[in-house]
Amino acid sequence: MDASRRKKWVAWAAALAIFVVLMLVTPAIPQDEDYHDFADQRTLFLGIPNTLNVISNIPFLFVGITGLVLCHYNDYFRLSSQGELWSWTLFFAGVTAVAFGSSYYHLFPNDATLVWDRLPMTIAFTSIMAIFIIERVDDRAGTKSLAPLVIAGALSIIFFDDLRPYALVQFVPCIAIPIMAIVIPPMYTHSSYWLWAAGFYLLAKVEEAADKPIYEWTHQIVSGHTLKHLCAAMVPVFLALMLAKRTIEPERVSLFQKWKISWIAVRENQSKDRNTVDVNYGYAAVSTSEQ
Repeated sequence: MDASRRKKWVAWAAALAIFVVLMLVTPAIPQDEDYHDFADQRTLFLGIPNTLNVISNIPFLFVGITGLVLCHYNDYFRLSSQGELWSWTLFFAGVTAVAFGSSYYHLFPNDATLVWDRLPMTIAFTSIMAIFIIERVDDRAGTKSLAPLVIAGALSIIFFDDLRPYALVQFVPCIAIPIMAIVIPPMYTHSSYWLWAAGFYLLAKVEEAADKPIYEWTHQIVSGHTLKHLCAAMVPVFLALMLAKRTIEPERVSLFQKWKISWIAVRENQSKDRNTVDVNYGYAAVSTSEQ
């Protein structure tokens, strides 16, 4: 076994060990029944209960189908490998399924229907992790990790009456992806779109947490959970735009390095400007004294 492969096995073993330790040392987290008590429970038209929380999932359908079509139509996204193709296909398939799963859940909010809300999201989350491994670490390792990650995500929903596995599947990518997007040199251009997507997802989580306060602040026009759906749908929008615009990066430089170079350039320009002002001021003072 060569050194690079050994490192990959060590990394996977370390991740598994961390997961096992977390499961052993932390208490189980059952689903809170109050989670299903959303602020906006109005039936506004067509007899649809919780109307706005249901129909606000429609953007996921349009974005997901568009992404699926463009993944396979005339190589529109210019994906470099089969691993990328399957990973992005699963991601947009998950986004499309969110439209149906989340709508079904919000029609009948309970623990049983919540499974169909979260399952498509885990497919999207885990596919994104595989994509990042393909793009930023190693194509072969990322491709091989796709199936295990998706299966692990599905199992965290189906076979656990405990939110800890699902929390890991959801929040680890939320932390890891922005950090990897900033620190690890990208294979493609337009890498900053990852940060826009992460920012909208963070905003969506804030709106979800503030469901009832937002409903009151807007005088019961729209709830935080409805806005959460709309903001979360912007994540695949930005990623689809990134795929459409990006090209192979000729010089693989991380966003952190680019920001560092830009910061140094700004500091140098400010220093030059100050020196120019001092010289001009000194010259003017000398000229005045000579007169």
